[in-house]
Amino acid sequence: MSAITTPDIEAKTPLNELADSHVHLDDRAFDDDRDEVVARAMAAQVRTLVIPGVDIHSWPRIKTLCTPGSGLFAAYGLHPLFLDRHREAHVAELPSWLEDHPAVAVGEIGLDFHDPALDPERQRFFFRRQLDVAREHRLPVIVHARNALEEVIQTLRRLPGLRGVVHSFSGSEQQARQLWDMGFCVGIGGPVTYERAQRLRRIVSGMPVEFLLLESDAPDQPDADHRGQRNEPARLAGILRCVAQLRGETEAAVAAATTANVRRLFGLAPPAG
Repeated sequence: MSAITTPDIEAKTPLNELADSHVHLDDRAFDDDRDEVVARAMAAQVRTLVIPGVDIHSWPRIKTLCTPGSGLFAAYGLHPLFLDRHREAHVAELPSWLEDHPAVAVGEIGLDFHDPALDPERQRFFFRRQLDVAREHRLPVIVHARNALEEVIQTLRRLPGLRGVVHSFSGSEQQARQLWDMGFCVGIGGPVTYERAQRLRRIVSGMPVEFLLLESDAPDQPDADHRGQRNEPARLAGILRCVAQLRGETEAAVAAATTANVRRLFGLAPPAG
């Protein structure tokens, strides 16, 4: 399939190599043009994409996408928002799946207390078991923490040696510092481009760059220039621009630092070529 170039993406393409630390490229929203989405990402210099799983049915789709040399890297996990799909047998299967299918992380896992229909105790069971799996396999974790960040932090504290990223970070500066003190990164995406996100923008403007990851979370969480649209990894250019402006740094410096952070956290070698 030939790549499709849209004018707004082309105009905002950075000259800096970028890494998207969180993109659901296997999502059905991309079924009609996934090849073109990847081509646009590569044209925008987004050459590394980490694809986290959400349920056991997503794992084979992600495995198929993440071929050697593609720049796409798999993570496998059970997302709290899809609690009704999960079974204890699924989390029991995760260790053997990881042994047979290379992954850069366990994720997307975590807690979500926003929806009262999601049973907290059942969420905790899957979260804690997957944290144990990550420790056993010496893999980082990709953590979802909506309306649950304080409990997530306390849970991670009880498991020293874990490393990872809390994606789509939306907490306080104090909570961010607690994560950094444990060696955890924070994932920053489209929400930082909205002017009303003043607390998040303050945190990003002054945080230690070694804990900063950029992410699209596509097809969700588009930047302010594309609100209401399907998101895609090529949009990372706009997030880079916003973060660089907030920090008073060049796009090249932020791109280099955040890409290096992704490689370090997930144990990735630079792409060939």
